[in-house]
Amino acid sequence: MITTQPACFSTPEESALRIETLPFESIPHQTKLFLDYLRDPLALRRFYPSAVRVHQDVATRAPEVLAAHRTDRRELCDALERMNLAWGAGEDTLKNIARLREADCVAVVSGQQAGLFTGPLYTIYKAMSAVKLAACLEQSGTKAVPVFWIATEDHDFDEVATAEFIGCDCRLSSVTVPKEVHAEGVPVGRVTLEDSINETISRLLEVLPETEFTTELEKLLRDSWQAGIGFGEAFARMMTRILGQYGLILLDPLDAKLKQLAAPLYSEAARRAHEIATAVEARSRELVEAGYHAQVVANENSFPLFLHTEDGARHAVARNERGLYHAKDKDEEHTAEELAQYALREPERFSPNVTLRAVVQDYLLPTVAYYGGAAEIAYFAQTAEVYRVLERPATTILPRSSLTIIEHRIGRTLERYNLNLSDFFAGLDAVLARVVEEHLGAGTAQTFSRTEENFNRELDRLKEQLQAVDPTLSNALETGRRKIFYQLEGLRNRFHRAQMTRDRAAHRQIERAAIALYPSKTLQERVINISSLYARHGRYVMDWIFDAINSSSNDHQIVFL
Repeated sequence: MITTQPACFSTPEESALRIETLPFESIPHQTKLFLDYLRDPLALRRFYPSAVRVHQDVATRAPEVLAAHRTDRRELCDALERMNLAWGAGEDTLKNIARLREADCVAVVSGQQAGLFTGPLYTIYKAMSAVKLAACLEQSGTKAVPVFWIATEDHDFDEVATAEFIGCDCRLSSVTVPKEVHAEGVPVGRVTLEDSINETISRLLEVLPETEFTTELEKLLRDSWQAGIGFGEAFARMMTRILGQYGLILLDPLDAKLKQLAAPLYSEAARRAHEIATAVEARSRELVEAGYHAQVVANENSFPLFLHTEDGARHAVARNERGLYHAKDKDEEHTAEELAQYALREPERFSPNVTLRAVVQDYLLPTVAYYGGAAEIAYFAQTAEVYRVLERPATTILPRSSLTIIEHRIGRTLERYNLNLSDFFAGLDAVLARVVEEHLGAGTAQTFSRTEENFNRELDRLKEQLQAVDPTLSNALETGRRKIFYQLEGLRNRFHRAQMTRDRAAHRQIERAAIALYPSKTLQERVINISSLYARHGRYVMDWIFDAINSSSNDHQIVFL
């Protein structure tokens, strides 16, 4: 049972926000592993050795985390201070970096790829989840700071180059950074923005509604996203401007000093590469045998690090039949020990793969907990084996806060037609049909239902009589029944469409609600960018989101503005 304890602060109830909750079991496309983890993480300790019952319990892990942390805090925090100052960090963030210098301070961490204009809304929710828990731990006597790991080493530029939002016409729109700025295989953090970013911002502002907050939003975007700076840096600047007041510390793992600090772990991972690969492969089999899925495709010949060539591109490394390692499309072969020494000398030429990334993060930081989504929770079931092989304490992963924001205009539509978020999971056509049946054409809909009932009753009576004459005739009757009801259903669907054509206003209202709440047939948080809300509400929306984050709930939160 999840409980709220006095140490946690700024709950939705205290903020007078109207919040409804929706269990993830009711939301499409959730995996069994994620749902079971939400129900009872302790029951899955076989895969998550550091799982806790509730978020406050992560405080009990602080002594183990602090004892295992070997990274030089002075060098770590010097690098963090330098980075965050360059991104425009304020006093609250700098105070938290100073606090992290102290030997008894732990970090609550989350992270995400560097998306255009910060990417989908869940990026913001992850960061604020970390902020909330760090403050909660502080109030209960555990010194903690929030840190956001920017996944700048990822090279999938297509995944981060687009921002989607609700335009002034209430339809889903998007803007994109031209793909030409990214060279194949180069980490996203190494991409340099060109003059085209100014056109991208202008296009965004042109399509968003013009409000009293437009000037403020434009300044935020143009101050953060400028030609000549890196994609990762632009992301960090914008995150700093909208979240800096909460003391969030941002971290870019491409930083040269952080690479040096991570070098010993890179080296050890390279040396034990085959042991790591076979352990992850075995864990993947365990998961499948237990009825779950393996998020990462495991292979005993994989290598836990990517190798970066002089042009900046990263290459996967694999083990061949002779037990030697080579990068794809490269002729050179190396022993694991040679790569271990190479990683120690030139750590900037390496970056961790998905199974090692979290371990590197928690080697650099005294991480007491990490906030992640469903996919990351699945990763951690496999990554736990990498922690074990490298003799590191496995980090506790907590489910990030998940929100759908319902603005007032959309809320009125839901209220008018007695709709909920979950109604849209069946698709727009199903919602339109329901609105016609229950509101716009209720009388005709009732007539359809009575007609169907009458047909069924009379056909059942006829069937009884036919069976007395010739039982084979009842089969012909059932065939006829199916044809009749097929025609009735088609007519009913045509009625729905005709009714919606007559009531265009209702059709537009419901379509707008579908786009705002369940765009592209997925949760709002996975599609919509913060600029969409910022344009309509200004920076106040950040405080509302912060207040809506409820660390004590594992349900999806529906927030009414």
